[in-house]
Amino acid sequence: MRRNGTVSWAGRYFEVPYELTGQRVVLVVSPHTATVVRVESDTGQLLGAATPLDLVANTHRRRQRPAVAPATAAISAGPNLIELTHQRHYRLED
Repeated sequence: MRRNGTVSWAGRYFEVPYELTGQRVVLVVSPHTATVVRVESDTGQLLGAATPLDLVANTHRRRQRPAVAPATAAISAGPNLIELTHQRHYRLED
């Protein structure tokens, strides 16, 4: 995601929640209409809506920087993607 709270897909830009700036997000796209539906995390957690970017409104929009979370909060947040993959792999072998 770009630092201004936007992402691009198929040559078009979309606004997503500004709190997600700097994070990796997944755009969920409807395969039938080829439209962006929402934004999710790598684990499938709903993070918010993705709306088509209005260039005029976005130029004049005031933004607040997201609060920086302490480094210890990210560690205690739960299993990361590698841990989840490891758990899934060994669960399938049983």
